[in-house]
Formats: sequence, structure tokens, C-alpha cells
Amino acid sequence: MMINMKKNIVLKPVKFQKLNRFKIVALLIILNSQFSILNSYSQDDFYTNPVVYADYSDPDVIRVGDDYFMTASSFNCVPGLPILHSKDLIHWKIINHALKNLRMEGVSPADFFDRPQHGKGVWAPAIRYHKGEYLIYWGDPDFGIYRVKTKDIYGEWEAPTLILHGKGRIDPCPLFDDDGRVYLVHAWAGSRARLNSILTVCELNADGSEVVGEETLVFDGNDGINHTVEGGKFYKKDGYYYILAPAGGVEQGWQIALRSKNIYGPYEVKTVLAQGSSAVNGPHQGALVDTPNGDWWFMHFQDKGAYGRILHLQPVKWKDGWSVIGVNEQNYCGEPVINYQKPNVGKAFPAETPQTGDEFDVPRLGLQWQWHGNPQQAWAFPTADGYLRLYGQYYPSEYSNLWDIPNLLLQKFSAPAFTATAKLSAVLLNDSDKVGCIVMGRDYAYISLSKQDGKYFVEQFVCHDAEQKTPEQKIAATPPEHLQIDQRLNYQTPIDRALIWFRVSVNDDAVCRFSYSADGTTFYPLGDVFQARAGKWIGAKVGFFIMNHKSDTSRSWVDADRFSVEKLMNGVIQR
Repeated sequence: MMINMKKNIVLKPVKFQKLNRFKIVALLIILNSQFSILNSYSQDDFYTNPVVYADYSDPDVIRVGDDYFMTASSFNCVPGLPILHSKDLIHWKIINHALKNLRMEGVSPADFFDRPQHGKGVWAPAIRYHKGEYLIYWGDPDFGIYRVKTKDIYGEWEAPTLILHGKGRIDPCPLFDDDGRVYLVHAWAGSRARLNSILTVCELNADGSEVVGEETLVFDGNDGINHTVEGGKFYKKDGYYYILAPAGGVEQGWQIALRSKNIYGPYEVKTVLAQGSSAVNGPHQGALVDTPNGDWWFMHFQDKGAYGRILHLQPVKWKDGWSVIGVNEQNYCGEPVINYQKPNVGKAFPAETPQTGDEFDVPRLGLQWQWHGNPQQAWAFPTADGYLRLYGQYYPSEYSNLWDIPNLLLQKFSAPAFTATAKLSAVLLNDSDKVGCIVMGRDYAYISLSKQDGKYFVEQFVCHDAEQKTPEQKIAATPPEHLQIDQRLNYQTPIDRALIWFRVSVNDDAVCRFSYSADGTTFYPLGDVFQARAGKWIGAKVGFFIMNHKSDTSRSWVDADRFSVEKLMNGVIQR
């Protein structure tokens, strides 16, 4: 039996030698009608996973009217809690961040996140819309569970509040019940609490800002089957309470569903999504969301190493009160799709992906950019004149490598293969000050421009196992070919402005090649190829920085005129 998954049409094999001519004519009419149905769908009616090839881990999605909003983990990156918008669950754009910085109630010391705290900070948020307000809950594994809210998702968000203090409480999700009561499910981090793989539920007050009930154990994944249970999302449908949660770990896990008629259980459990025969490893941790016509979908991540956790969208069907995710269901468990018919949202919408390239032509920092810690004064200033100015920051006294440097301005890898080109104008006032274009992770590499005794050099540096304080190594250095120097006077002090383009080309195995140019046309390769590596709970990132070699020297600066990204997706170049 052959099954066409696009329309689930079943075509039964036929023994033509036993058919008379009337049966053959009838059969041809039937086949023609079936293929007419199939041909009524164009290629544009289908989507291909992943829908977002970028690191938006632990996604949660809601629908408000005809609009979909998504947030994701941001860990130590600032601004935090990205907000993305879509009209069709396929095409997404960054519209805001809910956290300007990580200076929050309960964080001690107050400047804890001024220095990069890799892998800490904002874990697995949940976004909800209730009584005209957007609310996001998330767990900080070191300080507790927080909530932030707003009435305008495109505007300012209120200062976050700490609603449940304590180490190890992570991955919260609220449920606003039909009777006005509010509940919260959350998981536990073994690295802090010394226990994990359990889910607990407690009651909150009417506006969801304070815990008013005891924490009750509702599921224990230490059953020899569903280890590493975390990231639960709370729903209610047709009289059942549902908790959808990942199990089995990030790289090779699966998705389970719990259901009960009572908020505190006992809960039944089924596995509703697993890799199966697909190539999508660890399909789990995400969000159920419906469309206005009553269809259901599931957004989840897939771990892709250096690229981070990229996003897939799966169809959902309800069977006997269970959310079966994907296709090829066996015992209520589906497997991921690669190509599938788009959600029916009433109309087609233009292709859109989260922002990457930047012309720096508006007086605010683009939403695609994040720092590795709370930004400080004089790190960077956007302008309305078509550039972003970054000032040199001083190395800390205990400097070993860039792992602990917060003023790296970075964005996510955005495609399996891409080329990022930065046009920069650098003023290096002191010997050994440098401006660089970097690929950052647990291993990192960068190409930089520095000045020694009045002469310029382009250099490549590489660092492996940066978290272990491994010193970076200089791989290559050369005087730049045809470098353009614009010399001006600041009163009687000469100011040399060097114009340079840096480029990093990434292939579909996350292998990076660095080059530079003095005119933006002819690029000269420099140094060794570099294998990008993920950071701590985040994918590799790309961007730039400027550092002053010695403290108490006049700050050098660099003007970023353009950062262009060309992506290669399914054989098509996108800009």
C-alpha cells in the first residue's frame, strides 16, 4: 500500500490483467481525480523543517487572535528573553526583548551578570496571555523563578519580580484555570538542587505573582524510562490537565505527555514524539499551539551542535485525548516531518526569518545583537548617521582569554552555511589595541586589526577550551594589503582611521574561514580553517569587539558601518 503523506491518500495496487475495459476507464477516472487533488497544491503550500535555523532553545509559543508570539532561553546573553512574531508559524521576526539586562531582585551580588556567566541566567521560559497582559515566567537555576509582564508586547516590559526563591527551580509554566485559580509547574536542576527528573506543581495567587500553596510532586522521571524530565508546559483541554515535557536529554531525548482530571494527579503518561526513522535527533521541548480553525501544532528544538538548538514545527492530531505529534504514529507516538502542508491560517504570508544583517542606520541597536553580560557605559552608541560606534574596553587584570570578556557584540548562526562580512572603520590610538571579527563558543577564533609602532597588522587568533582558561594562540599575522588610512587632526593630535572589511565564511559543517579586504571587493584569506563549537547551552555566535591593550589609555574606537549576511538555505542564497 502506498500512502501520499501530503494528503494521506491511499492508492491500492491493482492487477490490471484482471480488469475489463470499463473497470480500467473507471480506475483512470478515480486516479485522475486523486492526482487533480494533489496537483491543486503548489510547492508554496508546503514548508520544510527546520522553520528557523538558529539557536532559539526551549521555545514557547502562544496565539493571540491571528498573531503568534514566541520566546526562548537566553541564558547570560543580554538583552534577554527574545520575542518573535509570526502570522503563520513558519516565518518569524524578532520584535522585542523582555529583559533589557539581568540586574534583578534576588540576584546577589547585584553585579553578578556584569561578567559573563556562561550557561546561567534565563532558562526555559513560558509565555502566556491572560486578561490583556503578556506574561513570561522563567527559572534562574541559581536564584529562583521570575516573572515579567506587559500590556504591549512590542513596548516596554515591567521590571521582573521574583516569585519563588531558591536554587535549582527551573523551567516554570503557569496555568490559569477556568475557575480563576492559578497553578505553576516547574522542574529541578540536579546541578543545584541535587535532584532532578521530577515535576512539581504549586498554586499561585490570583494574578500569578506569588506562591500560595505547597509544592506537590506530580511526576517522577526516575522510573528507569523517562530520565531527565524537565521543561514542562501546562495546558487544559476538554476537562484534562496536560503537562507536555521533554525526557531523555537534549541530544537524544523524546517528548512525553502527562494528563489528569485533577491538577495534582495522578497523571497518566505517554511518549508522543520520538526520532523514529527520521534524521531529527532529540525532538522535544517546545510548545503546543492551535490555529483559529482548530488545528494544533507543536514547535520544538533539535540540537545541532555548533548551530545550537534549531526550530522545527510538527503537526498534532488528538487521538483518544492524547496529543500525537508528527506522523507515522505508533502507540500514540509520532516522528518528525521534514516537509508538510503549511498551517491553514487563511492566507499566505511572505517569507521572513529572524534579522541578521545590519546597516546600523537607526539610532538603536538591532534586535539581533546581544552582549555576553550586562552592558556598561561607553561600550557602544548607535547613531542615526549609518554606523554603530564601539569603544575599546580594558582587559581585566586576571585576563586569560575572551571567555570572560562581556563586551562581545554577537548574533546567532543563522543558516547551515553563510558568509558574514563586516565593514569597519577603526581608530587605534595605542599600540596593541585591536578590533576583531569573532566566531565565539567554547572554542573561538577571530581575525583582528592591531597597530605596533605605528604599523598595522592583520592577525588570526584561535583558542580551544576557553572555559578552562586556555590562552589564545596567534596563528597568522601580516601587514594588510592596500590598507586605506584616513589621517585627520584632533587639534594637534593625528588620528588615523583605518578602513577594513572582515569576513568569515561558514560551510555546512560549521567550518569557518577568515579573510580581510581593504576595498570590500578583493579578499585575502588569513590563518587556518576553524571548526566552530557551541558555547555553554548556546550555539556558536558571530560578531565583533574592540579592546584596549592597557588600562588608563585613551579609548580606541571602531565604527561598524555594515554587517551583511548571505545565507545558503536549501541551495538558495538569502540576504
